[in-house]
Amino acid sequence: MRALIAWLLGLSLAANGLTMLAVPAIWYASVPGVVHTGPFNAHFVRDIGATYVVCGTALLWFAMRPAARPAAQIGATFLALHALIHLWDAAVGRAAVHQLLVDVPTVLLAPILTIWIAWSPIASGTIATTGSKTQ
Repeated sequence: MRALIAWLLGLSLAANGLTMLAVPAIWYASVPGVVHTGPFNAHFVRDIGATYVVCGTALLWFAMRPAARPAAQIGATFLALHALIHLWDAAVGRAAVHQLLVDVPTVLLAPILTIWIAWSPIASGTIATTGSKTQ
């Protein structure tokens, strides 16, 4: 199960990042709520896109090779900090609280799942091998 989630998250995050890099204006206009965060800045969208590509790649690497756990943990750290920024902005009134509902599947659920995958207490085994320990 964790390997499947690592693959799905890794592919989704990397695809999102590649979209941000390739067509930042389309990404900015298409993602719900993004236009309310401030004026479009292609450079900034691409910077964040590069980070999403790295996080997605780290999860894919980890799905293939459990020894890449530190890479997945670093990716999880970015995703968690990003989610905390969204939560904090809503808490102090810089963002609409209802935007958090829109953010749940992408901004809030992704780090929760990634932390579960990367920091599992059953971290000594592999994440996908049948008959062996599963993290």
